[in-house]
Amino acid sequence: MEKVTVNLGAASYEIFIGTDILHGVGEFIATKKFTKALVVTQEKIFNLHGKALVDGLDAQKISYTVATIPDGETSKNLQEAEKLFTRAIEFGLDRKSVVIAFGGGVVGDLAGFVAATFLRGINLIQIPTTLLAQVDSSVGGKTAVNHALGKNLIGAFHQPRAVFIDLNCLATLPEREIKSGLGEVVKYGVISDEKFFAYLEANADKILQRDVETLSHIVKRSCELKAEVVGKDERESGLRRILNFGHTLAHAIEEQTHYKKFRHGEAVAIGMIGAASISRELGKTTSANVERLKNLLRRFDMLTTCAGLDADKLYAVTFRDKKTVGGVVNWVLMKNFGDVEICGNVPESVVKKIFGGLCDGD
Repeated sequence: MEKVTVNLGAASYEIFIGTDILHGVGEFIATKKFTKALVVTQEKIFNLHGKALVDGLDAQKISYTVATIPDGETSKNLQEAEKLFTRAIEFGLDRKSVVIAFGGGVVGDLAGFVAATFLRGINLIQIPTTLLAQVDSSVGGKTAVNHALGKNLIGAFHQPRAVFIDLNCLATLPEREIKSGLGEVVKYGVISDEKFFAYLEANADKILQRDVETLSHIVKRSCELKAEVVGKDERESGLRRILNFGHTLAHAIEEQTHYKKFRHGEAVAIGMIGAASISRELGKTTSANVERLKNLLRRFDMLTTCAGLDADKLYAVTFRDKKTVGGVVNWVLMKNFGDVEICGNVPESVVKKIFGGLCDGD
């Protein structure tokens, strides 16, 4: 088992990465003397991987209850949160209790939001079961639910007490979920580490074949890169905004397609091409860099356009993005691999030109 530390002073925690480690969650809870546990999951995930988790809880005589939520991004709402609050109250959770988020990004965001707000904040353990959640949403303390007018607009920063990443969960993922996760993995190579980007290029086939050693490396390196950024800027006041590379357009794409057509990582892939193309248009990066990014995403069989969508509607939605301040969209733009910048003065004409091309399938 490997460990990555997220250094946040008193709120620091460990990310445990390995195989067959779900049983150890019960031992961790026992050492922390948490009183009760609410396991938030989805039925399919629990049926595939839940036994190892609950066997560990039972072995430590942990009192727990399991609450399942429906699949899909549309479950990340205040109505589902209300159901979980009711379950927590009925089960008698207190401030020494723990919420266990056992699933992908939707489960992690929703369960994390409940943990952040129930009794003004109780303990949280993240157990991400998708590649995207393992490399991104489970780390860093962002929790949220969606609103009809935008994604992740209602939420809180709430760091977990630990993150348990069991690579065995990746073996049962549909191919599309692996590729969606790779959208976030590629992002780290662009924003923080050109050598990591080159590693992804050199090992694309092994990654798609789900070679455990290769997957372990990309998960660990992604977590290290995110932990480094979060450790310097927990509340997204500056540096942490670089983690949103590709996300301004991605969130608009997801909203315009009602969270049903694209997985999050798929939308991020298109969003990264959009941001890189805007960067090229402004003279901040080269056409060769944009093509290199596009080529890797295509090797992972990911879309790099959003053909058929309405460019004007996408543009309008970007102003509801969380990074928009005072009516100014703060774009994360690419300069080189491992080098990005925040830019708030991107001309409307440039954005609309790039959006138009993407929506035309160019």
